[in-house]
Amino acid sequence: MKPSEQTPSSASGPLAGLRVLDLTAVVLGPLATQILGDQGADVIKVESLEGDLMRANGVSRHRGMSSIYLSINRNKRSLALDLKRPEGVQALLRLAATADVFIHNMRVPAIERLGLGYEALRRVRPDIVYCVATGYQEGGAFAGKPVFDDIVQSGCGLVDLNLRDGAQPRYMPTLVADKAAGLMVAQAVTAALLHRARSGQGQYVEVPMFEAMTAFTLVEHQGGHAFEPATAEPGYARVLGGGRRPIAVRDGHVTVLPYSPAHWQALFERTGHAALLQKYGPMDRSQLNARVRELYADLAAVVADMDCDACLALCEALDIPATRIYALDELHEHPQLVSVGLFETHEHPTEGPTVQVRPPVRFGSTPARIARLAPALGEHSAEVLREAGLTDEEIAALNAAGTVKQAA
Repeated sequence: MKPSEQTPSSASGPLAGLRVLDLTAVVLGPLATQILGDQGADVIKVESLEGDLMRANGVSRHRGMSSIYLSINRNKRSLALDLKRPEGVQALLRLAATADVFIHNMRVPAIERLGLGYEALRRVRPDIVYCVATGYQEGGAFAGKPVFDDIVQSGCGLVDLNLRDGAQPRYMPTLVADKAAGLMVAQAVTAALLHRARSGQGQYVEVPMFEAMTAFTLVEHQGGHAFEPATAEPGYARVLGGGRRPIAVRDGHVTVLPYSPAHWQALFERTGHAALLQKYGPMDRSQLNARVRELYADLAAVVADMDCDACLALCEALDIPATRIYALDELHEHPQLVSVGLFETHEHPTEGPTVQVRPPVRFGSTPARIARLAPALGEHSAEVLREAGLTDEEIAALNAAGTVKQAA
């Protein structure tokens, strides 16, 4: 079966048989719903007639099918519907009656004005799991303010970490806030579905991006602020200003991470650095953490005259975690990733051969898989509306009115 020919009933995965209405756009929400789709859910991506913004971002062969869009919208069907028109909202409510999950990342007042708030959805599907990915938590001082990844990185302490580490203020060069919050959305939805399976009750779920990323950042960086009153500055010393960075060797850079006192002792012994053994003496983890800046500086000096292969061979012999630095364009050749088949080539109906990163999570009994590739805008509009109970005449009327868009 080709990916584009999959039917909802043929899906595999632990979420097979569940239907998700996905009104999200950009990265956070689409990543979350793709995870649900990878795990077997029938995800219906409801787009405006212009389509998701991410259709234009990244590298494209054809307009509307960018590399980023292809990466986070597989295992979905596309319904292009104008929700500014009452008949579009009514069509969506009919579809919602068949759904288990409704997810959006619109501002709450905006979706309420459309008539698609939680209470409206409960009237057509009382046990629905209704999930909203907000920017800031509702009821808070910043509720309703516009939010994107850069805003959250700046507000949640990630940019400050660079300053504390002696660098210029900058964002992490990845959409870490979108992606981490997207993972939280997927987890929250599956938790709510488990509760529904046990109790028969749906519920309203909110995943606020800013609060989620603040919790994410402070896992290790709360420091002395974990106590009341604070006993020290926030921040985890081992990763701030401690020399924790790739180490220069004769022919490039490596990452070496002695993590236990036994690692450090074995490294200094094997390389003949008796002076360093005497300098540090017997260590426990508390002493290791207290002297981590010195240790990393000495580590850099110990391996500086080695070449990459020799350094990695030494670390492997001592069971010390280490790796060479892989560039983005080398990942497709990484021995581990090649050996587990992480990259799969699929023939897309319009884009030709495309490379997908397969679902990384493995289920022993209900495997996740790539069953569909990212859809064209409105590719499944008529199909999905028929499943909601609309007649061909009703669908034709929506088409004639410009409320629905179908792919050519």
